[in-house]
Amino acid sequence: MTHSHDHDPSHDHPHDHTHGPANEEPWKHNGVRVVPGNQLDSNTAQTPGMDRKAAINFARVGAEKLWAGTVTIHANAKTGAHHHGHLESVIYVIKGRARMRWGDRLQFTAEAGPGDFIYVPPYVPHQEINASPTEALECVLCRSDGEAVAVNLDIAPAEDPETVLWVDPTHPTGAV
Repeated sequence: MTHSHDHDPSHDHPHDHTHGPANEEPWKHNGVRVVPGNQLDSNTAQTPGMDRKAAINFARVGAEKLWAGTVTIHANAKTGAHHHGHLESVIYVIKGRARMRWGDRLQFTAEAGPGDFIYVPPYVPHQEINASPTEALECVLCRSDGEAVAVNLDIAPAEDPETVLWVDPTHPTGAV
């Protein structure tokens, strides 16, 4: 008496990969990383008046194209004027009121609140200001490189900054 076995089509084509622990190892320590909020690194480029802490960067996780962390500016405080070299920056406001000033004399200004995103192009001289006299300004910051760059500038701010409306397809007439 002979037994016939069902045909298994998966054996028709050779696999170019294997399953099991040997194949999973490369991702175990080089895959997704979680950086707990209470383990951020303050050993990063600093600007007077601002407390930056790195979460994601080259040194911590091997990031080559991104830097991410937090920024805190105390109530009624402002940073010194600075720029971030060739890097693009995105700031997401979590808590408080951010007033941004930018330009060669910091003559332009706009404000952002919780849930707002701020984009800062490369080499733009700027200053972050906490517009609240009582509440800390808390933000998440992302940059387009794994290394932090902060070039502090000696700029005398304009006395009467010019308010610039943020005009985009959603706000064609601008939003302050």
